[in-house]
Amino acid sequence: MTAPDPVDQEQPFLSHLLELRDRLLRSVVAVFLVFLALFPFANRIYVFVATPLMRQLPEGTSMIATEVAAPFLTPFKLTLVVAVFLAMPYLLYQIWGFVAPGLYRHEKRLITPLVVSSALLFYLGMAFAYFVVFPLVFAFLTSTAPEGVAVMTDMSRYLDFVLTLFFAFGAAFEIPIATILLVWMGVTTPQAMARQRPYVIVGVFVVGMLLTPPDVISQTLLAIPMWLLFEAGVQFSKFFVREDPYAGPATATPGATPAAATAAPVHEAPADAELEAELDAIERAEGDSEELDGYDDEDTDAEPGPDPLEAKLRQVQALRERGDETGARRLLYEVLAEGDAEQRRVARNILDQLDA
Repeated sequence: MTAPDPVDQEQPFLSHLLELRDRLLRSVVAVFLVFLALFPFANRIYVFVATPLMRQLPEGTSMIATEVAAPFLTPFKLTLVVAVFLAMPYLLYQIWGFVAPGLYRHEKRLITPLVVSSALLFYLGMAFAYFVVFPLVFAFLTSTAPEGVAVMTDMSRYLDFVLTLFFAFGAAFEIPIATILLVWMGVTTPQAMARQRPYVIVGVFVVGMLLTPPDVISQTLLAIPMWLLFEAGVQFSKFFVREDPYAGPATATPGATPAAATAAPVHEAPADAELEAELDAIERAEGDSEELDGYDDEDTDAEPGPDPLEAKLRQVQALRERGDETGARRLLYEVLAEGDAEQRRVARNILDQLDA
């Protein structure tokens, strides 16, 4: 047998790199076009972002620029950041187009709503920071200035301050997505996360202390929404726990009807029969190959041990009968990575049955 051409082996990797380059270029062009459309309004955008502070400044004071290029560079920087935020749906679409071919159908069905909801939650976190947090924080900070100190904030320092809060609140509002992903991947369960509630409450206040300026108002206004979003994530993650289709009365989901509990086994019976037939065919093929090997090597009397991947396929069937689809999928992915052509074909067929 001739060795595979190294050029043929490198081609898929190079094609992925070319596709990644094309999508990155499209993303950069999209951000640049949005930036060009917004740049004539750069000063207005900065005034809009600075309004929560300027409303709280004492009468007769204003914001200042302590650097020579700050009046130009600061609105320029803010407009670029806004362009990235506005182009985010297109950027996520490019990321999705790059990774989607490598996903299974059940993963595609889950990731699409998660990507959309994560973008919406990030925007919601920024809106919460602007309309709720900023007025309270700036009113508190300007009122605590010592007597004789004029509050005149530098415009570039102010921009760094608000961008930090925007990112902090935007990331904090992604907590429901994180909890749903952890449950979906089988890392934890809603019940296990609910038992960790006291530690979560302490942790969100620590995170609020690290991500926000050193004032108790912004820390509390970040910690409380994080805790509430964690509770919402725990509740929504219950819909992403795979139920046991073969569960009896002892393990049935509360509220499930008897008809729903008995319909799944009847529906899965043809799939189980097909799986058994495929496994038997693999065993017969392996038995024939072992007989031929015996004729070729008459000096060897030792019987070969069981195929570990074949045992995994058998274990997949047992897990499906118990309703543990998450464990079954994990073993099937291992077979896809390590098995031969026939075993991979069986694994793909079982994954298609689980997706259906």
